[in-house]
Amino acid sequence: MDLKQRPFDVLGQLTALRRYARSLVRNPNDAEDLVHDTLVKAYERRITFRTGADLRSWLLSILHNTHVDDRRSARAQQRRDDAVLQEAEISKPADQESVVRLGQIRNAFYDLPEDQREALHLVAIEDLSYQDAADALGIPVGTLMSRVSRARAKLRAFENTPASQAHLKLVGGKDD
Repeated sequence: MDLKQRPFDVLGQLTALRRYARSLVRNPNDAEDLVHDTLVKAYERRITFRTGADLRSWLLSILHNTHVDDRRSARAQQRRDDAVLQEAEISKPADQESVVRLGQIRNAFYDLPEDQREALHLVAIEDLSYQDAADALGIPVGTLMSRVSRARAKLRAFENTPASQAHLKLVGGKDD
């Protein structure tokens, strides 16, 4: 078939793409994944391909850039994983009572009404400002502040509850 009739014939370039991908990743399965990702990106960006340009070079550069991006992403993920492992090595596991109490607090948080839980999560855990959290939830700032206040009050009330009233039960104890 004439090149002018099919200027965007990626099927004719599959062999070259697979060959280059295998030389980059040295694994047939990973190479196929890389070629697949390349073809998806090429299809999404086909409008940027200039008619008359070298399709093979364009596809190979997409493949190369995809590979580089994947490697950068993998290295960044590895650095994050290493940092977590390093933190885990220096942390001391909590004693049994603390583990149980933290589990109860977590459950108390999950038992909050959804609107209060969302508001408290965005402000206390994600560290968003009240305005940013209100914008994220699509509510007025005053409503957000009210929800956060009610959620904190419920958690404080739970925290001030003695452990004996928080459903902890002594099992196997002796009567004196």
